Amino acid sequence: RCCPLSPTGAQTTQLLVQPPWTPAVLWDRVTLTCQGSGTAAATTWYKDGQRWWQKGRDSFSVTETGTYTCDRPGTGHSSSVRVLNGEGGCVPWLPAPSCPTERLVLQLPARALLERDTVTLRCRG
Repeated sequence: RCCPLSPTGAQTTQLLVQPPWTPAVLWDRVTLTCQGSGTAAATTWYKDGQRWWQKGRDSFSVTETGTYTCDRPGTGHSSSVRVLNGEGGCVPWLPAPSCPTERLVLQLPARALLERDTVTLRCRG
């Protein structure tokens, strides 16, 4: 089992996050895994839009906040995963004045959601 297919049927690169919550938070001991065609040695990692790491690993434990993507030859760039530190974290889609002053992070499952799905949210702080 190599790679997921895009809506057009082409193989894509996927960035998986464990545990499967978004946004990912460092207190969860986050692991990122890049899935795509080719070997792990061909994986290139990006952090905050800059080439960050290319050590032939398709998986690693995150120790720094930032926005991560990966690239595999043949299937291209993955979508991004944002990793927060959990301190003063605001819900990223709310305007700044709505950000709580408490150190809370609202997390939802890191998977595709469909209408009428039952969803468990996680509020942590």
